[in-house]
Amino acid sequence: MRILVLPCDGIGPEITSAAVTVLESLDKAYSLNFEFDYEDVGFKSLELHGTTLRQESLDRAKTYDGIILGTQSHADYPAPEKGGRNVSAGFRIGLDLYANVRPARTRPFLTSNMKEGKSMDLVIMREATEGFYPDRNMTRGWGEVMPGPDMALSTRKITRHCSERIARKAFELAMQRRKKVTAIHKANSFHMTDGLFLEAVRHVAKEFPEVELDDLLVDASTAHLVRNPERFDVLVATNFYGDIISDLASELSGSLGLAGSIMASDTHCCAQAQHGSAPDIQNQDKANPVSMILSVAMMLQWYAEKHNQPKFLKAAEEISRAVDEVLENPETRTPDLGGKCGTKAFADKVAASIRA
Repeated sequence: MRILVLPCDGIGPEITSAAVTVLESLDKAYSLNFEFDYEDVGFKSLELHGTTLRQESLDRAKTYDGIILGTQSHADYPAPEKGGRNVSAGFRIGLDLYANVRPARTRPFLTSNMKEGKSMDLVIMREATEGFYPDRNMTRGWGEVMPGPDMALSTRKITRHCSERIARKAFELAMQRRKKVTAIHKANSFHMTDGLFLEAVRHVAKEFPEVELDDLLVDASTAHLVRNPERFDVLVATNFYGDIISDLASELSGSLGLAGSIMASDTHCCAQAQHGSAPDIQNQDKANPVSMILSVAMMLQWYAEKHNQPKFLKAAEEISRAVDEVLENPETRTPDLGGKCGTKAFADKVAASIRA
């Protein structure tokens, strides 16, 4: 399996290195024949090439079996016309990575941010190529304009095609889980855009009669996530809503640093941690690499299912087991979880816990 590693900004190089350490141990146990190549994106690419993301990098990424993308400091990039291209958005559009899959679950041995006695095990299926995001919802140009210095307008794009395909992924995933999908929307206000999304989800639901479908207004969904998270299995949402509720769900489960994430199309998959670049702790060996490591496990699972490779599926499950084994010991947790273990040491412990 050929993997392209893009360390990117902030703690990105540290957590991608941690993930590679785990993969190298996994390779020894399962003979997966990993090959790693590296490419500069983010500030390093801006310094070398005048842009945070070159078209050549996107074209190269298309030739790999998997991609590992580190965190980006997008808010600190220069304007797009000065080379500050959103790296994640560039990959999502350039490789049509429309499905941003974001699980969140509690662990009995870790303190969560939920009410006592509450638990969570859900997956948010977020559409990632259109919606409220002006840097990716136009074929040419930008989805935001300022007609005057005191007026700003932003365009939202929702299509039946993108809504149906993300809904189908949500229902397919639900068939492997507890067979329930919740559509998140605000159709009472956005009659046409969210109305179209909801119509598309309901249309796809007819293909999956075994799966229960309900829907919630996005504001109500945040309340239910806090009060009654057990009601959720798979949530499907447009870009903006999915971004927000996935951060809420992950933080409720214990920490943003505990949840994996992939961006996937029908032909490509990119592992990317849910959290940001945390430049305040970069190069200090303090970053929690769990999200990146679990994202890589999700990438292996995607590859296994796409190419019918049971060995890779077993390897993905082993990463998750090894991570939980290390997390269960308070002494081997990173500082954000109350431990004293550094990024590299944590990765080494997970790697040492891998077994065939």
